Amino acid sequence: MKEIPYESSSFYIFDRAYNNFKMLYKIHQIGAYFVIRAKKNLQCKSIKWKRRLPENVLSDSTIELTGFYPRRYYPEPFCLVRYWDEEQKREFVFLTNAMHISALQVAELYRNRWQVELFFKWLKQHLKIKKFWGTTENAVRI
Repeated sequence: MKEIPYESSSFYIFDRAYNNFKMLYKIHQIGAYFVIRAKKNLQCKSIKWKRRLPENVLSDSTIELTGFYPRRYYPEPFCLVRYWDEEQKREFVFLTNAMHISALQVAELYRNRWQVELFFKWLKQHLKIKKFWGTTENAVRI
C-alpha cells in the first residue's frame, strides 16, 4: 500500500489483508476512494443506514470505527455494505469512503477486482510466467 502512487478521484480496491486504517486515511485525504473487504472483528457503530435496499444488498450504512487505534487512525465515517453473492452463496462485507456511489456499485467494483485476480491466476497457470517485467498495457500483452 505504501508503494502505490495514489491519484485523486481514483478508486483503489483492496482485499481484506489491507485493513490498514492509517494508509486508508491517507488515500481519503488525497481525494481518492477505496473499497476493501472488512475483517470479521471490525469494531464499529452505525450512524445512519439506508432503508430501501436493492436485491442482494443486506445493509448499507454509514459507520464510525470504535476501536481505539482504528478510530485514531481513521476519524472520518465511511460506508459499510453487506452484500449476498448468489453465485458463491455467501455474504461479503465491504468498507468504502465513496459515499456517492450505491451499494451495488461497491459490490460490482470488488467483483471486477476479483476478475483481474482470476485473469492473472490464469496467466500464471497457462503461460508459466514467474515474474512480470513490465506494468504497461503493452508489456502485459506481450
